[in-house]
This record gives sequence, C-alpha cells and structure tokens, in this order.
Amino acid sequence: MKCTMIGLGAMGLPMTKRLLQAGIAVTGFDVADRRCAALVDAGGHAADSVANAADGADVAIVMVTNVAQAHAVVASMAGRLAPEGLVILGATVSPHDARALAKLLPRHLFLDAPVSGGVAGAEGGRLAIMASGSNQALAKATPVLQHLGRIYYVGSEVGQGSLVKAVNQLLCGVHIVAAAEAFAFARSAGVDPDMLMEVIGAGAAQSSMFTTRAPRMRDNDFTTKSAMKLFTKDLAIVLNAARDAGVPAFLAATALQVFQAAVVRGLAEADDSAVVQVYEQLA
Repeated sequence: MKCTMIGLGAMGLPMTKRLLQAGIAVTGFDVADRRCAALVDAGGHAADSVANAADGADVAIVMVTNVAQAHAVVASMAGRLAPEGLVILGATVSPHDARALAKLLPRHLFLDAPVSGGVAGAEGGRLAIMASGSNQALAKATPVLQHLGRIYYVGSEVGQGSLVKAVNQLLCGVHIVAAAEAFAFARSAGVDPDMLMEVIGAGAAQSSMFTTRAPRMRDNDFTTKSAMKLFTKDLAIVLNAARDAGVPAFLAATALQVFQAAVVRGLAEADDSAVVQVYEQLA
C-alpha cells in the first residue's frame, strides 16, 4: 500500500510517524520545508508538491488547517491517485464542505474522518476518528487508521463525521472558556492554583480541557500546542452547522466571542489556554 500524508504539522507529523512505525511506507508533503525534513528524518519520503505526493497513492490523508487548504489539496489530487484510490479527510471542516470536497473526486473513494485527541493522542495512537462514507471507503481506510486510534463509524454519508466533530468542538471550545473563567475567578480570589486543580480533578466538574489547560494557565506558559485561531474557525463551523440544523447554539456563540477577544489581543498564534488572559485583563 502506498500512503500519502498531506500536512505535516502538529497532528500530521506524529500521525505519519505512527504509520511508519507500523511498517507503512508514507510519502508526505507540507509547505514548510522543515516539516518535510522531519518526515525524512523519521524514515518517510518527502515530495515536492501535493500532486507528486499523491501520484499513484492508494490512500491519501489530508491533515491541513482549513477548508481553503483542503480544497486546494483535494483538487490537486484529481487524476493522480491510484485506481480506486482513497482520500481520507482528517481536517476539521463543515459538513457541507466535506460533501463538496468529496465531489471533487468522483472517480475515487472518499472518507470524511476528522480526529480528536490532540498532539498527545496523535503521538500515542489514541485518536478518536469520526468516520463517515461508504463501506468500501471504510474498509480501505481501516488498515491505515487502526494505527492512529479508535475508528467510530458514524454514518454512511460524507459529512456525518464532520457533524460529529462539530459537536466535539462545541464541547471543547465551551469547556476551555469555562476553564479559563473558573481559573481566573479562583486566582483573582486568592485560591491556590495547585489546590484548585487537585480539587477540580477529583470532583464532578473535572474535564480533560481543564486538566490539560489549567497547568498552562497557572504557569503562564502559552507555548502553542493548539493555536487560539483554530477555535475561532471551529466554533464558526459549529454555529453554521447548528443554524443549518435549526438548533440554537448559545454557549458556542459566547465561547466564540471570548476566543475572538483573545485574537484581537494578539493571541491568535498562542496556545488556546491563553484565553484566560481575556478574563485577567478585564478583571
């Protein structure tokens, strides 16, 4: 099997390393030369373009940042994949955009399969993979995706995976903002941060977002693990999907406003835990 990975960033590179460790040959491409060099160091092969990376590929995974990048990548793959080649869309896009991307490859298989679990999940092969598409696409993807995490087959129609990812991002975004609000509230009131984390971690209010972000908030260490700007994109997707479904998304809208306030303060590239600074600057 010839496998291709397009996008070798915080998620794509560790996912590629997992595949290489499993004995799957991977050709990759990224616009950043240093990321391509990291792929070569890990034992993979770096191509000089998306089209060349996809040339003759049986399975191509797309792990780019936004729908504009995904559109450019998928369009470049048309006519370059192997017969019955499969594109796995791992990027977070709207359900509508996932369906539109699939239509760019009418002669190939397409699996809408966004992931959740962050860098740690990608490195440890513990991603939650929300897959939707035909049974044929799922069957072809499984030998690859099984090395990256647990596959949840959420529906036979492209777009259903992206819808589940939108629900996931709604919860993540709201939980991060809630964690920031709670942390800023407690710290301004003089509560010891270590005690706060211990108590919350042992109680009913515990969440993985609080567990992972609170230490960064305590230490004011906002080295980017997940960029702030990603949640302005993802929560906008949530709001659009909720609108299409005719469902109000009050908390998602509020969380988006808080993330946007952080971006306005110059924190677009900072870790999303830096959203706590919005509260601290207004206190």
